[in-house]
Amino acid sequence: MKMDIKNYPLLRVNYKRLEVDNKNYIFHVPSSSVFELCEDSHRVLNKLENKEDLNSDEKEIFNEFMSLNLVGNQFKEKDVKVQKFPAKALVLNVTSGCNLSCTYCYKEDLTSLKNRGNMTMQMAKDAIDLFYNESPDLKNYSITFFGGEPLSNLTLIKQIIEYANDFFGSKGVNIGYALTTNGTLLTKDIIEYFFKNRVDLTVSIDGPEVLHNKTRVFGNGKGTYKSVVKNLSTLLKVYGDRIVPARVTLTRGVSDVLKIWDHLKNDLGFKEIGFAPVSSGENDFFNLSPQEQIKVFEEFKILGNHYVQNAINGKLNGFSNIHRTMMDIHEGRKKRLPCGAGVGLLSVSYKGDIDLCHRFTGSDFKSFGSIKDGLDKKSLSNFLEKRANEKNSDCQSCHARYLCAGGCYHENYIKNKTPEIKGHQYCDTLREWIDFVVASYVKIREKNPSFFDKFLTNKGVKSKIF
Repeated sequence: MKMDIKNYPLLRVNYKRLEVDNKNYIFHVPSSSVFELCEDSHRVLNKLENKEDLNSDEKEIFNEFMSLNLVGNQFKEKDVKVQKFPAKALVLNVTSGCNLSCTYCYKEDLTSLKNRGNMTMQMAKDAIDLFYNESPDLKNYSITFFGGEPLSNLTLIKQIIEYANDFFGSKGVNIGYALTTNGTLLTKDIIEYFFKNRVDLTVSIDGPEVLHNKTRVFGNGKGTYKSVVKNLSTLLKVYGDRIVPARVTLTRGVSDVLKIWDHLKNDLGFKEIGFAPVSSGENDFFNLSPQEQIKVFEEFKILGNHYVQNAINGKLNGFSNIHRTMMDIHEGRKKRLPCGAGVGLLSVSYKGDIDLCHRFTGSDFKSFGSIKDGLDKKSLSNFLEKRANEKNSDCQSCHARYLCAGGCYHENYIKNKTPEIKGHQYCDTLREWIDFVVASYVKIREKNPSFFDKFLTNKGVKSKIF
């Protein structure tokens, strides 16, 4: 007896096939999960794709496909309502001043140290009060210090840490700190102070001296590499087993990923390295060329294969670009928004404006309230819902939609003059990268599943056979 399937269309937008080591899998888009297809399930999916009728003994598998929303009525995404803003991360832009003149810097309020604007301690206190009052029921909070170069306002940072330790300690909750620095102002005393006070440090460094000094320069045009490296050995020694990530900005002419990785990992000793390719900056001079974008992602795959081999052997190689996406897949994250900006994160300028994130500080894009007047929840909610619920986009049919969510707000703002429209700067490349990461996840899951328990969260196994 044949099953009539004409009233049950196949929802191809909800899965992506992949074959790994001669086994068949699907990436289940609605749950960001990976499922291995047994022989029978593989046969049924083939029939559905070819619009062939099923046998009655295939009904059970067909029903499971229906439960996964792979077949049935045409899939329609429900609109998201954003009414709460449970921020657990506060970004304090403690200064607009920087001792560097990096040629590609996106910060629109950036000034020299001489002309800088500094946050006051009262502003910082008021920001922390507002931050906590918006999310009073959490157990863990974090404050990130940003600039300019935040170390140029070290006195304020120390005052904030002392105040926040008392403030959150009195409420019986945890507070952690993070800071991204260009590394030139670090001293042994500063490093030891940060280590003692649980401040996670990230260093901006773009590779070997010749590459780094192309764009990361002092105000007089002199390269900063030697100044950074001089302080780096002390930093890594003091921090020991605590990870200090390197953040690399890839710009036109600074795109040799493998060379940069080798130097930062093997010569300088970084245990974690993340790359930020620039493809939509205002100044096209710094954007990666199409050829460089292809090369960058091909070299990402080489590093990704290193990551997989290390994971199979029970080790973490520190390539954060693949690790973050691996976590999303393992935890089954379904993102309708690209990041926590405006929801899990609040960013405050030194003047007290509440911005979508630190990248928008000083830009022409609107703020969402101020420390003085409070968070403009209505305006922020409207913005987030418009972005999350955008329908006129190719994203609706993309199998990577819940891992990408339309890309960075700020990149889209630069490219499209608004962050409300999802970006399509390098969709094909990103889809190919997502496919690579999913296949990598499967390889690790099959050969060393304990890796995820050790190095990722343990929120359930996102791979099964059916």
